[in-house]
Amino acid sequence: MRGLKVLPSGRPGRGRLYVNRPDGQAVAWYDRQANRISVLADDQREAVLAVLRPYLTRDWTIGPPPVPTPAELRGLSLPPDRDLAPNRPGETLLGELAYGSQGSRARHRMRQELQARQRTGAEVDLLEASDWRALHDVPLPGLGLLDHLLIGPPGVLAVRTVPGRRQRAQVGDLLLTVGRAEPRPDPRWIRRAAACAARVLAAPVTPVLALADAARVEVAPTQRDVLVLQPPTLTTLLRGTPATLKPPEIEALFAVARARPAWSGALS
Repeated sequence: MRGLKVLPSGRPGRGRLYVNRPDGQAVAWYDRQANRISVLADDQREAVLAVLRPYLTRDWTIGPPPVPTPAELRGLSLPPDRDLAPNRPGETLLGELAYGSQGSRARHRMRQELQARQRTGAEVDLLEASDWRALHDVPLPGLGLLDHLLIGPPGVLAVRTVPGRRQRAQVGDLLLTVGRAEPRPDPRWIRRAAACAARVLAAPVTPVLALADAARVEVAPTQRDVLVLQPPTLTTLLRGTPATLKPPEIEALFAVARARPAWSGALS
């Protein structure tokens, strides 16, 4: 694959070199301490080896990412102030509405945002019965909060929720417009958020826009990399997506993602 770049980990002590695509998504990493290359997609193995070859030492090994044992997963338990798993959908907005001093227009807009996140959050939480794991209000340094992070059999999804307000929504390559409101840069934002999550998890992450309560959604034909979904069809579509991750891999990624310190070193 052309355009692959080798970048050092932003987290000290990990001893890793990451191989990223031009959009920032990691496709492999080289653990220099273990002298092992972990490849996320086997069809990219030769391209990964080509860019890593100047950094390799003797007797290196290559393969898929190692799956942690149950004992290792239990060792990843977190204190409450570092665990993102208990976050409710719209957790931060709930606090701002309860204790903030915003004006009436701002509070009305915040309530619309909260209702949209709660609607989408209720949908994605239903997926837990199908081996999915979900996090809400994930902090991304320099970008703000990611509404939902989903990890399931089809892979990892970064979800931005947008209130449809029972109007027509138009999704373009760079902007999203709901009704007659000013266009919003949500497609660009969610791409950056997905790239940030991919660096933290060292796994491909799909950017997703969830349009809650939109009367109609129109997607530009040139818009191909951002997945556009609508509750209540969101869970139905995701359940029908082909699986690429096994349950132990899902749990391993979730164990990393739920740790608040893991996101503090993410570069947006």
